[in-house]
Amino acid sequence: MSNATLSDADRILRADEGAPAAGGAQPPAEPETGNDAEETAARPGRDGGGALRWGVVVLALLVVAVVGLGTWWSVQPDKFDVEANTQELLGADVGPVPGSAIVASAIKVADTLLHKPGGYLHNDMTPPGIIMDNMPSWEYGVLTELRDSVRSLRNDFSRSQSQSVENENLRKADSEFNFDAQAWFLPSAEQEYEQGIAALQRYLSAMAEGDPQARIYIRADNLAAYLQVVEKRLGSFGQRLSASVGDEELTAALSARPAERAPQEGQAQSTAAGTGNRTPWTEIDNVFFEARGYSWALLHMMKAIAIDFAPVLKDKNAEVSIQQVIRDLEYASMRKWSPVVLNGHGFGLLANHSLVLASYMSRANAAVIDLRTLLERG
Repeated sequence: MSNATLSDADRILRADEGAPAAGGAQPPAEPETGNDAEETAARPGRDGGGALRWGVVVLALLVVAVVGLGTWWSVQPDKFDVEANTQELLGADVGPVPGSAIVASAIKVADTLLHKPGGYLHNDMTPPGIIMDNMPSWEYGVLTELRDSVRSLRNDFSRSQSQSVENENLRKADSEFNFDAQAWFLPSAEQEYEQGIAALQRYLSAMAEGDPQARIYIRADNLAAYLQVVEKRLGSFGQRLSASVGDEELTAALSARPAERAPQEGQAQSTAAGTGNRTPWTEIDNVFFEARGYSWALLHMMKAIAIDFAPVLKDKNAEVSIQQVIRDLEYASMRKWSPVVLNGHGFGLLANHSLVLASYMSRANAAVIDLRTLLERG
């Protein structure tokens, strides 16, 4: 029977039956199956590459976030108005109280130390605080001045005589602020310093209420005792800063105290030789920011002293001297625009920030010595 006489259904059946016989073998596998296998084999590689790219993107975003957060936290807090802060802490209905500016400034300095952007970083165990060193060094400088001020409040400013009983709140505050600055767990430094702030606030409230056991005695000898501590701190910072270049003569010139220079030639040579230890380059920025923190805190304390001790300063003709101290500390704590601490030498192309700060602190040190001399002899 010819194909022409077959129906369409029979032709289709005959074609299907004859296809295997004509080839003599089974038909090859469909190409689609091979393509599917290749795509299945290639899929893990493509997925792995995508995961790697996402991992890199996430890591880059984390690095940018940590660096940005660390940069923001490294900005020095703004200075505050001493008079406005004192009135705010005393209350609008309370008049001026002798010594209140000093106590209120110590409270504000401590509060700034703990509650500035990033909080207290000196004891941080997590990023970015653990990898930062500039702001923790600044904090330690602030803490050093705060400890000196609270210790003077306890031992000098609040004592009418050497036989008088110390105030319990000031004793508590002094003890709390001398807690280990790097402690981070049970108890942490922040917890102890918060208790120190609370003790100072109780003392200030007692002053405002007229408690006879909470007074600040405005006397020249009290202030002179505090200034003795300040001039030693300023002298130490000046020497450590100027030692960044390792120049013995320059270091001696910037850090020597004018009123206490040795008259004998041998003693002068010994003093100069002792200042020749150069500050390691890895510690230059730490010393710089620690000195900046101390200057920032001391600036507010000196402004408070200028208010509380105004009658004594006027009587001793020392008003110009304390204004000189304040002026030099203003320059020492002004904003630094360079992102890094430069350490140039001589009249080279780069500045030396350590020497600039050392010059201001040396000038402030000289003015503090003059001020103390006027209080003792004027």
